[in-house]
Amino acid sequence: MGTRPKELAELLASVEMQTVKATKVVLVGQGCALPELPSWVEGVELAENLGVTGGRNVALDHLRDMDVVIDLDDDGLLVADDVLARIAALYEGDPDLGIVGLRIADETGVTQRRHVPRLRAGDPMRGGEVTGFLGGGHALSSEMLEQVGGWPDSFFFAHEETDMAWRALDAGWRVLYVPELLLQHPRTSPTRHSFFYRVNARNRVYLARRHLPALLVPLYLGVWVALTVARTRDTAGLKAWFAGFAEGWRTPCGRRKPMRWRTVWTMTRLGRPPII
Repeated sequence: MGTRPKELAELLASVEMQTVKATKVVLVGQGCALPELPSWVEGVELAENLGVTGGRNVALDHLRDMDVVIDLDDDGLLVADDVLARIAALYEGDPDLGIVGLRIADETGVTQRRHVPRLRAGDPMRGGEVTGFLGGGHALSSEMLEQVGGWPDSFFFAHEETDMAWRALDAGWRVLYVPELLLQHPRTSPTRHSFFYRVNARNRVYLARRHLPALLVPLYLGVWVALTVARTRDTAGLKAWFAGFAEGWRTPCGRRKPMRWRTVWTMTRLGRPPII
């Protein structure tokens, strides 16, 4: 969005220093003019902010001929120079690998609990198969994207990674969390976004409507209503959350395709059934 020129320059420098070079690098400007870019970076300027999902889909349109697509937040930083090499090796060795999630840690090396893609989040260095991944840094198989589709435009922001992961799992792809692959990212809170509570609730409903078997819809949403009420101390935020919850029922969310019960079992076996 043009608000982090220093961080963006540092990110691009960390991409350039990789031992395995990116075949193509695309930078999307969300309703802003891009700064002068290195010759190896393709800039795409959008007339308006299409959100996380819309911006990523635009980038995907420019990366159709790639085998693997890596998404990085503009304020992220690849500390090691072998991240791309290790991602390439992972995909070369596993034809069923759909998504690789990087570990996010702040400048002090601390990974926030919300950045560990599993319920038992005490040890952020425990990798393996998971049911979700982090938007700030991840890799996607282009073959998987061809099968399951791109990002859900209607989400704009929040839970779009969950939507992608559920579709990938239902199609038989593996989602892998590899904590040794580090993306350094400033410590932040999701509530810094003024619309966080509204889109958070709306997109929870979108997820249930799009992907869950009918029997699980009230369980999933009921759990999240209870957790939100128990956790939220901000009255205005809680009011916005319930407004978003209602919006999620009355607005279009895309095609409904309930996941198979086999996928529900797979997610349960991996430690996170799709009710929480």
